[in-house]
Amino acid sequence: MKLDLIQTVAFAGLALFAGYGLRRAIPLLARLNVPAPVIGGLIVSIAVLIARTQGPPLPQFDPTLQKPLMIAFFTSIGFAASVKLLRIGGPQVAVFLAIGSVFAVLQNVVGAGVAALFGLPPLFGVLAGSVTLTGGPATGLAFAPLFEQAGIEGAAAIAIATAMAGIVIGGLAGGPIATWLIERYDVHGPKRRAGPPPPEAIDIQPADPPPHADGDDESAEAYNALKTLVIVLAAMWVGEWISALISATGITLPAYIGAMVAAAAIRGIDDYTGWLGLSHRAIDTLGAIALSLFLVMALMTLDLTQLAGLALPLVVILVVQLALVALACWPVFKLMGRDYDAAVMGGGFVGFMLGTTANAMAVMRTLVERFGSAPRAFLVAPLVGTFFIDFTNALIITVFLNLFA
Repeated sequence: MKLDLIQTVAFAGLALFAGYGLRRAIPLLARLNVPAPVIGGLIVSIAVLIARTQGPPLPQFDPTLQKPLMIAFFTSIGFAASVKLLRIGGPQVAVFLAIGSVFAVLQNVVGAGVAALFGLPPLFGVLAGSVTLTGGPATGLAFAPLFEQAGIEGAAAIAIATAMAGIVIGGLAGGPIATWLIERYDVHGPKRRAGPPPPEAIDIQPADPPPHADGDDESAEAYNALKTLVIVLAAMWVGEWISALISATGITLPAYIGAMVAAAAIRGIDDYTGWLGLSHRAIDTLGAIALSLFLVMALMTLDLTQLAGLALPLVVILVVQLALVALACWPVFKLMGRDYDAAVMGGGFVGFMLGTTANAMAVMRTLVERFGSAPRAFLVAPLVGTFFIDFTNALIITVFLNLFA
């Protein structure tokens, strides 16, 4: 059975909503922040694996839109990078980003070292390092083709297995580690039981400007959505030229880097001039849709049989990576102020250095519900985990790829 482009996207959409349904039916999946697209895509890949062993015909998907969807998502991340946002957090954002970047490098060094002990290529350890832990499933799948070209067979399956394990470990370990810091250094927050910080403490995006269109709200909304789509497509177009120029130098980069750079430049110009009136909520929505469909489509085509024989090396690498990130919480605590907010940031650090920013937010929410609000932590950690670390991590991965390839 061969599915064309439209049928493949429709199938991916159905699998995506199956993932959302399972998250609602199994609360543990939601508590561990396992993304619905990952759940839905894995359902399909597992079904395909079963079909492969039983003999019925396998579906053939059309992956034409997979790469454009991936680039669209990372373009939306590029639009989120802003000098103004960096200034909002002050020096602490820069320090937190520097710590995260240093330990992303260490994740790759440690991963490569453990892989070598098992007689595996160093790039196997890099793939199980900052690519999938700091980067998460999207970055892992985006870089997987480059690792395949460098000789890592089954890179996509390895990436998603490591990323999924990291999400679970980060969600489970972040809270206890931060709690130990709070109790060990006696930096308890407000004594009253505080809920999650108010929405304004987390909403770090500037307010959208009014749409430049006449007529009723519906036409203005349509104009705003169309403008956003065209600007994102234009950034992707310019990004192709930037990527081509970089590739001409012989440097190996994923396809989305140029688009991220173009988007960040457009964002900087708009922040300074206000000419475009970018709608960051619309860009975020477009990016979320692109990411969800990209992840599902990428996972639907995974060959899980390629993980056979790699379970032990992956487990050892993950255990060592957990120990590394746990140790990293001490310099995070020290450099971020040795106070309650710094301890909460330590928990968030574990969340996004092993899983995703959603993990970091969930860990920190649990802490503030018990110990009280930590507004500085909820400003700094999302800024770094959601926006800036993606830029530095992409550069770090690129260096290791070109070093070991």
